[in-house]
Amino acid sequence: MKVGDRVKLIGIPPDLRDDTDLRTRTLFEKCLGKSFPIAELETVEGLPYQIVKLDVGHVVGKAEYMETIWVEPAYLQPGTE
Repeated sequence: MKVGDRVKLIGIPPDLRDDTDLRTRTLFEKCLGKSFPIAELETVEGLPYQIVKLDVGHVVGKAEYMETIWVEPAYLQPGTE
């Protein structure tokens, strides 16, 4: 995977929750099954893979960059839409 590749969100981390301020799980649910271009890849110390940044604002009616999710590659597959 590299920046610019399109990927489809095919799963949601099981421990992901909404809280009072951030509706993270709800946002992931709205993105499930949709394709997005990879906006950024980040190396996290201790992880054997890079995590993937997806700009997803358009899913909730905002500019793409206004909502972002970071997700492990295990929940993505190459995809187009």
